[in-house]
Amino acid sequence: MSTPTPHAETRIHNIGYRDYDGPRLGRAYARRSLFSQSLRGAYGLGRSAKSKVLPMILFAVMCIPALVVVAVAVATKLKDLPLDYTRYAIFTQAVIGLYLASQAPQSVSRDLRFKTVPLYFSRPIERVDYVLAKYGAMAAALFILTASPLLILYIGSLLAKMDFVDQTQGFAQGLVSVALLSLLFGGIGLVLAALTPRRGFGVAAVIAALTISYGAVSTLQAIAWSTDSLDAVPWLGLFSPITLIDGVQTAFLGATSSFPAEAGPGAGQGVVYLLVVLALVAGSYAVLMRRYRKVGL
Repeated sequence: MSTPTPHAETRIHNIGYRDYDGPRLGRAYARRSLFSQSLRGAYGLGRSAKSKVLPMILFAVMCIPALVVVAVAVATKLKDLPLDYTRYAIFTQAVIGLYLASQAPQSVSRDLRFKTVPLYFSRPIERVDYVLAKYGAMAAALFILTASPLLILYIGSLLAKMDFVDQTQGFAQGLVSVALLSLLFGGIGLVLAALTPRRGFGVAAVIAALTISYGAVSTLQAIAWSTDSLDAVPWLGLFSPITLIDGVQTAFLGATSSFPAEAGPGAGQGVVYLLVVLALVAGSYAVLMRRYRKVGL
């Protein structure tokens, strides 16, 4: 019987692995890191140059009308801005919808497609941390998109020496409006994007949900107005995300409604609008939690 040669014997090599004795940063740090990474990714930061093109173009398109309004106001020495702060997001809703449709699937669909979500949930991050980080990042990205042109309008109004109190009040009302819009749109966009790992389907679903709902509501409101059914106009606004925001800011933020004949909701109907918005925000969070309960296990 042959004896084993020396080179065939098993050897154990020390390749330098060491125990980690440093601080354990835990869930809070992981959650903040995921939020930061997701927010940066929403504008293509830390990604390829190609990924930066669309969000930066949409950001510029959002800000250009504000720059034009400021230039006209300064050049003609207007006493007030020709476009209210609360009207700006309604005026640019198509751009907001395109941005949401492009970035919500980017935020969550790739994790689903490449099955990396269970890796997030292994340790130390948990399902609630993932959902909060992704939802918060998407809402923050939308807030940056929608609040930046309002800041341009506000700075321009001060340079044009418009009334400080009026402009500050209008700016604050606009910020409240776009903050609520960011939470609502961010939740809806992430829910639709998280339903499928295919990014293209997510993009189409977000665009369809925002466009079809607004088109249907606007058409029905126009029909109600033309048939002298003005009482139905504000109630129809409950069935579209952008008209929900329009109704809330009309009822509580002193905005002028974009509904036919400016027939926006009063204070009583405004409470219903606000409750529906809050219910949709909470519902979006609950649906995301349920969705990632199945994905993560």
